[in-house]
Amino acid sequence: MTLLETVEHQTGPDPRWSILWLHGLGADGHDFAPIVPELLRAGWPALRFVFPHAPVRAVTINNGARMRAWYDIRNLQIDQRADEQGVRESIAQVEALIAREVERAVPPERILLAGFSQGGAIALAAGVRREAALGGLVALSTYLPMASTTGAEATKAGLGTPVFMAHGVHDPVVPESLGQRSRVVLESLGMAIDWHAYPMPHSVCAEEIRDLGDWMHQRFLAG
Repeated sequence: MTLLETVEHQTGPDPRWSILWLHGLGADGHDFAPIVPELLRAGWPALRFVFPHAPVRAVTINNGARMRAWYDIRNLQIDQRADEQGVRESIAQVEALIAREVERAVPPERILLAGFSQGGAIALAAGVRREAALGGLVALSTYLPMASTTGAEATKAGLGTPVFMAHGVHDPVVPESLGQRSRVVLESLGMAIDWHAYPMPHSVCAEEIRDLGDWMHQRFLAG
């Protein structure tokens, strides 16, 4: 498999942790790169941030316009939102990037998989299915795709992975109720979810970045 192109940022030599961060629909790997200095804290280990570019594909609900997307969105019905084939292809591409981090001497337990919106959906879908647990999952303004098959396909290691989920209560794109529903599904399978809600639309806010930094800090202390 050809690796996706990525934007990378290292906070020091010989990174001990990697954060693989997936952008939302129509954006690219540059979208969240500016968040790095806002997140960083004194005393953290050297980190490698990896921001991949999703493939360009036609998106049905956008009149078939071609844009970077982790999967097609065929209609606005919640249970039919995500193109399963596209989701599974993106999971495989993310797995290839995780494997590269392992080859670069960062083990799975020191890899965080993060994503916003579509990217967060892939992060959740990939994370719960892994045989080797990651250090944590970050799912921002998103939902769990293929929820009906997750119980059968999730692994013990995947369900044991710590999760930070955050959502805007005024989100007109991915309603908070959909994020909450996904949280309930994952918790019913035994997953521990650190849930946060903020008075914002489909976006990221300073308070959210602070809370995410706190959560990441705990992962680094544990690892």
